Amino acid sequence: MTDGPLIVQSDKTLLLEVDHPLSDDARTAIAPFAELERAPEHVHTYRVTPLALWNARAAGHDAEQVVHALTTHSRYPVPQPLLIDIVDTMARFGRLTLHNHPAHGLVMSTTDRAVLEEVLRHKKIAPMLGARIDPDTVVVHPSERGRLKQVLLKVGWPAEDLAGYVDGEAHPIDLREDGWSLRDYQRQAAAAFWDGGSGVVVLPCGAGKTLVGAAAMAHAKATTLILVTNTVAGRQWKRELIARTSLTEEEIGEYSGERKEIRPVTIATYQVITRKSKGEYKHLELFDSRDWGLVVYDEVHLLPAPVFRMTADLQSRRRLGLTATLVREDGREGDVFSLIGPKRYDVPWRDIENQGWIAPAECTEVRVTLTDRERLEYATAEPEERYKLCATARTKIPVVRSILDRHPGEPTLVIGAYLEQLEELGAALDCPVIQGSTRNAEREQLFDAFRSGELPRLVVSKVANFSIDLPEASVAIQVSGTFGSRQEEAQRLGRLLRPKGDGRQAHFYSVVSRDTLDTDYAAHRQRFLAEQGYAYRICDADDLLGPLPEIG
Repeated sequence: MTDGPLIVQSDKTLLLEVDHPLSDDARTAIAPFAELERAPEHVHTYRVTPLALWNARAAGHDAEQVVHALTTHSRYPVPQPLLIDIVDTMARFGRLTLHNHPAHGLVMSTTDRAVLEEVLRHKKIAPMLGARIDPDTVVVHPSERGRLKQVLLKVGWPAEDLAGYVDGEAHPIDLREDGWSLRDYQRQAAAAFWDGGSGVVVLPCGAGKTLVGAAAMAHAKATTLILVTNTVAGRQWKRELIARTSLTEEEIGEYSGERKEIRPVTIATYQVITRKSKGEYKHLELFDSRDWGLVVYDEVHLLPAPVFRMTADLQSRRRLGLTATLVREDGREGDVFSLIGPKRYDVPWRDIENQGWIAPAECTEVRVTLTDRERLEYATAEPEERYKLCATARTKIPVVRSILDRHPGEPTLVIGAYLEQLEELGAALDCPVIQGSTRNAEREQLFDAFRSGELPRLVVSKVANFSIDLPEASVAIQVSGTFGSRQEEAQRLGRLLRPKGDGRQAHFYSVVSRDTLDTDYAAHRQRFLAEQGYAYRICDADDLLGPLPEIG
């Protein structure tokens, strides 16, 4: 028995003592194969899941490393049945493989004949398969490559896809690297993706995921389809590619609500390709419009369901997913694993911060006491109305003002989810508001004014959660969110993580209503960031409104 920071339990939960001097080492060691579930002040709860173990296996971690991480950091002997289960679960990955047979094309082979016999008798799997070539090999209908992997994952036998990829239409793309160069972790991430063929790279917001995409394109030297969350993000991609690669403006097309350009590198928004006309997704034909050599999915954790369906038919194309978090609020992490590919590269946010590539950040939860009238209105409201009522309480406005007073002159974003609340804040703070209905030209104009320092503050809706490059933003005040979305919390903090010119710290405030759903959802939202090593300091709004020593 050692005095480790970890308690490993037989139900696959891991309890991490946050205040232990070795807790950061333990967190880093278990991050590749354990998912954070709860993060109160002193003890964080992780769970070891099959998908996390298979992602770790695909990323090059073996069962011996996982067992070593647990036994090294555990305070008590690790339950033997759990260690056996980990070894058995990780051994399931790769017992079935997809590869190309010289005579029969796409086939599925096994190293364990009983497993093949088991899946052959599954009613959803059998129609995807063709003739049995030999006792260990069966033909797979090429069009079913993606869907077969989805079903195999669900039945607990994730296949390793070694069937390779088409090169696609060749197109010269090189990194310019004049006056700049890829950071080590960006180079490693691009190499890990390329060696794996397809999959997901997980890096913090502000760590240069776009440059990993550019490096992958330089590897592929082929036509590339890039899918992004919105038009503003797409135009940022275009600017970066023109600045960092040999690509010219004429070689890069925009496929959005405003333009329909298909060029050797085409940047399309999720919104436009999932738009229906007469019940059909007419823009999905974009996937077949060229012989793409690479498909890049920006913010892959937001991939809409229709794009998943189309991606199932794109398994012969190299696919790169980029994200700050693999957390999906719809629980479809397994589909990302099956259809885009497993996690190929991940690095803890704090590691990147310690290297100086993202800004240090302090997170503070500010708790507001509702007025008697607001409390009564909340108590008597219908259940579906309660979160909106407490999240948009007008009592938050003077608190936001007080936080702004503590950071005079610092570039600040006030972020929320409800438009009426944002309009009210915009009026109260004399700030412009950017929301979904704001035209792209006006958005870009306001973002440019913010970047240049002409506008010190912006009130923004969730349109600013994703892929918006605002490098000098150093303060964010979150007044409401999409219920308990962990991915949204990560994205919002990510707006602040670009390194500051003067090296200053970033401050992320979450203003929540005490004794309501707002507090419960805030705790849920904070889970992912707690996993990355960020601790939330909780303070009372009444203190903020009076004299208070500087936070941090």
